[in-house]
Amino acid sequence: MSTGSRVSEKVLCVRREDIFPDGAWHGFVSEDLERPQAVIREKHFFMPRAEVEDDPSYQQIIPYVVFRHRDLYLLTHRLRRSAERRLRKQYSLGVGGHINPGDLEGGDPIQDGLRREWEEEVVYGGKLDVQLLGLLNDDSSPVSKVHLGVVFLVDGDSPEISIRIYYLGMESWSQMVYDRLLGEA
Repeated sequence: MSTGSRVSEKVLCVRREDIFPDGAWHGFVSEDLERPQAVIREKHFFMPRAEVEDDPSYQQIIPYVVFRHRDLYLLTHRLRRSAERRLRKQYSLGVGGHINPGDLEGGDPIQDGLRREWEEEVVYGGKLDVQLLGLLNDDSSPVSKVHLGVVFLVDGDSPEISIRIYYLGMESWSQMVYDRLLGEA
């Protein structure tokens, strides 16, 4: 994503005081998830990403999807030219990203965000079993302090998975040709 589009991008947020009424916890939480899910579903709104990217009074909600096939997990390595410069060249156990207004086709920001991120980030043709694992909050760095991860585990019946990073970086003609070739396979 270019800097120009990042300035105008609107992302799904909740107020930090709404999601953490008793003060922010740190780490991974996997119990009593009903209240924070309700807050996300009922009190979310969209803000320009440029306005909230460094403002911890807002939590940007990030669906974060971990893929597993038996005892194997998908691990990705962020590119040097990654849009999120604060995370460049780091490894990631999950794929995920911001939720934008156009992502809410089904009316549920959590499920719709998960679906769009999965379809945008990976190529996978197998069957999936999806479960919510928990919420992830990390106030130890500026980038993580403004994001709240909604973590899902996706168990797949096939290890055949690939990241769409190259696809997203291709020019439109190449994407169209690739889509056609993939459809013939």
